[in-house]
Amino acid sequence: MGHFRRRVNNTTMKFFTVRSIRTQIMASTTLLILALVGAVVTVWAKSESNLYYREKVREASFFSKVLSYSYVNELAEGNWSQIRLNIDMMLKENEDFVYVLVSDARQDNLIVAASPGEFQNQHIPDIVPLEATNKALALSQKSSVQEIFVLREIQFSGTTRAKRGERVMEAASDIHLLSGKKIGTLRIGLSLGRIDRAVGNAVNQALMVGIVGLVVGLVFAYILAQHLSHPIGRLQVSAAKIAGGDLQHRAEINHRGDEIGALATSFNEMSAALQVSFTKLQKTLDAFERFVPNKFILAIAPQGVENIEVGVASMRRMTILFCDIRGYTSMSEVMAPIEIFTFLNDYLACMGQAIDQAGGFIDKYIGDAIMALFDDAATDGALKAAILMHQALDQFNDRRSQTGLPKISVGIGIHRGNVVMGTVGFTSRIESTVIGDAVNVAARIEGLTKQYDRQVLLSESVVSSLSYPEAFSLRLVDQAVKVKGKDEAIAIYELKVNSQDQY
Repeated sequence: MGHFRRRVNNTTMKFFTVRSIRTQIMASTTLLILALVGAVVTVWAKSESNLYYREKVREASFFSKVLSYSYVNELAEGNWSQIRLNIDMMLKENEDFVYVLVSDARQDNLIVAASPGEFQNQHIPDIVPLEATNKALALSQKSSVQEIFVLREIQFSGTTRAKRGERVMEAASDIHLLSGKKIGTLRIGLSLGRIDRAVGNAVNQALMVGIVGLVVGLVFAYILAQHLSHPIGRLQVSAAKIAGGDLQHRAEINHRGDEIGALATSFNEMSAALQVSFTKLQKTLDAFERFVPNKFILAIAPQGVENIEVGVASMRRMTILFCDIRGYTSMSEVMAPIEIFTFLNDYLACMGQAIDQAGGFIDKYIGDAIMALFDDAATDGALKAAILMHQALDQFNDRRSQTGLPKISVGIGIHRGNVVMGTVGFTSRIESTVIGDAVNVAARIEGLTKQYDRQVLLSESVVSSLSYPEAFSLRLVDQAVKVKGKDEAIAIYELKVNSQDQY
């Protein structure tokens, strides 16, 4: 029964851990909108970037060609100061210009005019990669545009035009005479910051549009999710109540004619069928526990009764109690079978209640004999059970005396040791049992109660395992008793039974 409830509770926990429909709809909608926004932003940003980049390329190419034509005469005549004055003026008026370099091919590509001026009189400037310089100087009556990065910070008139590693667009055009002879090269570096700012603005605009779309979409998604998830949530609550044991609960969902309404109807039908099945199962399990104690089931079938198998065993250290009626054989000979049946049921009922009260459980009945087990770490419970059993027996004998029946007496033997709890038999007939030397010793000790004429005898292993030995009246009966079936002698103690003791 307990295992069944655990399985239901585990199912309920899994049920609750599943993400709600509302969450899934909201998450799916959010992901869809985010994907659309991401796609729009990406396409928009790429389109804007390509547009501005193409414009920048045309602008750079135009500047380089125009300036290369305008500086032909100055370069041919060596009027470098005029060229320097012009390019300095360009950098002051246009912040997009990072640098301008004019090299003279007749002087092995010496830079004769530059802005900033620090690059003058150099053959290879240290601000751009060498392959960029080689490509620009290799031109012949044409121009080129390439994207590069600067190798160090570039300043002009106290302001930074480009930082180290920053991307710039370099446009190069050769400077040639009307005859076609190349006399120099013009190189212009233009900052790409304006492109980056334009792309950033485009992305921000796309994000604003996306955020608005996301908010609107989430509002509608929430309304839809609320409409769908509310009845499902009520079904979830109903399932939790049923899992908690309220099998009479029924879900009340007002969704007629749709799938949710059909689900609610099926759920209630399932609940009704489950209530019937669970009631039958409860009765079956209650009846089963009368044959096999629940503690025994937990030891031999921890995964549930339905998973019990032949040969399953568990080693335990337990206290075994044997109780037998004195003179039962001669008593039964003068009684009718139905009288014996009634007597045994009355007798075993009062003995069983005492054992249950002390925390033990009955493993089996062997005719009039009772075999009980105690799985506590200490043996106090078994001794309490023996005292309670004698108290119950006194009350049982009082009732018998009132009807003119003779009193009965019992002998109780207690021993503690290792036993094997398990199942024996085959697939169509399984029986639970406890076997081990400790079981045999407990039975032999019970038999010694007749020989020593004592009510309760127990072994030294029981006495040594008591948590509170001072709570019991114990006396050593024999220091060394040779129990049948044992090679070694054991000490036997008597438990004095006081019918007035309360436990």
